[in-house]
Amino acid sequence: MDIAKKILLVILDGASDRPVKGKTPLQLANTPNLDKIASMGISGIMDPIAPGIRPGSDVAHLALLGYDPYEIYTGRGPFEAAGASIPVKKGDIAFRCNFATKRGDVIADRRAGRIRGTGELVRAVQEGVHLDVTFMFEKSAGHRAALVLRGSGLDSDVSDSDPKHDGEAVRNVRALKPDAERTARILNEFTKQAESILERHPLNVGRVKAGKPPANTIITRGAGMVPDIKTFSEKYGLKGAVIAATALVIGIGRICGLNYIETKGATGGVDSNIDAKVKNAIDALKKHDFVLLSIKGTDEASHDGDVKKKIKFISKIDEILAPIIDLKDTLIVVTADHSTPVAVRDHSADPVPVMIAGPGVRADNVCAYDEVSAATGGLNRIRSVNLMPILMDLVNKTKKFGA
Repeated sequence: MDIAKKILLVILDGASDRPVKGKTPLQLANTPNLDKIASMGISGIMDPIAPGIRPGSDVAHLALLGYDPYEIYTGRGPFEAAGASIPVKKGDIAFRCNFATKRGDVIADRRAGRIRGTGELVRAVQEGVHLDVTFMFEKSAGHRAALVLRGSGLDSDVSDSDPKHDGEAVRNVRALKPDAERTARILNEFTKQAESILERHPLNVGRVKAGKPPANTIITRGAGMVPDIKTFSEKYGLKGAVIAATALVIGIGRICGLNYIETKGATGGVDSNIDAKVKNAIDALKKHDFVLLSIKGTDEASHDGDVKKKIKFISKIDEILAPIIDLKDTLIVVTADHSTPVAVRDHSADPVPVMIAGPGVRADNVCAYDEVSAATGGLNRIRSVNLMPILMDLVNKTKKFGA
């Protein structure tokens, strides 16, 4: 019997695009392996959330895992915090943070010169700040960090302190409803105490002497309450793993109960060690029923507005993905979390191409992996939340509806 036992979900972050001089980057790239997978299976196009809705990366990934963002999403903070290895719990309030440079009341650099190696600053803040709730502060990649507040009477309905643009005044955190007054007060107190510590920290003193922007403040955004959700295993009865380089995707995986498998040398950007990621994914399938493999570089090239870099990176990915074609007893699923057109340099509401190949899949006539070809495929047009139910049916783990 031709029934798959495993699922490999490959997410090419932001790979989906709009035509550039008549063709999309996926059409212009050299993709013989992706095209072969398309010829082996069934294709379609997929709305990350719904037609016309521009998705964030967080809600897009939740939907791909079969979780309805409208039901469980409260903000990006919890996923960033989990990705930064903070052991979040149901009811925690979490925030995305940046180390930033403040001059007077104005943010001169939201990324503090893209500072790296912030471990000393994080420890100083964690040890030196004193609040009337439990808090956990941890570094993430580069200038990024995450903050978690734990205690009674907390609420995530607070404004950002991040002004979003350099040259603007840092914002005082405000409660967006009465129940959040205490949380806003605690956040402002955290920032005040942290600034006092950071201003005189030896690392920042040295940066100023070297003519570099000091990381003398912390700006917050993306407040959210850690959701109470079924784990991936509880939801589907599958043992899952996530292989990614970005804190967001790692954090989503952890909150959903997927095992995080680290890839040495992966940076999350165009130079990520994707060869090692693919090898890890293939190896992980030996002990897991489901593996999510996230590749970030296509999205970075899109945000940079660099079509040549995007085309080159798609071609590189295709070459490295060659070994997955020979996987046995496995559904090979390739898609994007969202579209990121190079002309827009941001996410768009355009549907993404999706293809499924493997045992028992009814192959259609599509022989290329791109937005236009996929639109003619047998999957037709679906939503991302439909994908996991389809995959569960193909691995024969769906319960019958009705008698």
